[in-house]
Amino acid sequence: MRLGTGIVLIALGAILAFAVNVQLSGIDLRVVGWILMVVGAIGVIVELAVWAPRRRRMVQTDAYGRTADGMPARRTTTDETY
Repeated sequence: MRLGTGIVLIALGAILAFAVNVQLSGIDLRVVGWILMVVGAIGVIVELAVWAPRRRRMVQTDAYGRTADGMPARRTTTDETY
């Protein structure tokens, strides 16, 4: 479940739980709305907890080459992956 899907489930559940006033035999739309909101909230939490730390940073330092005064030059490259 992606983040957008969880948000849509929360919104749909809120609409069913709070805005719709229809009586159906065998189905309570308020309970269905609350279930959708809970499932959407769990999906958002799992998405943020598991997939949010995707940002990885790799720093590589190469110690080769010389500067003008003869000292070793260090080149640092940073690669950020999302």
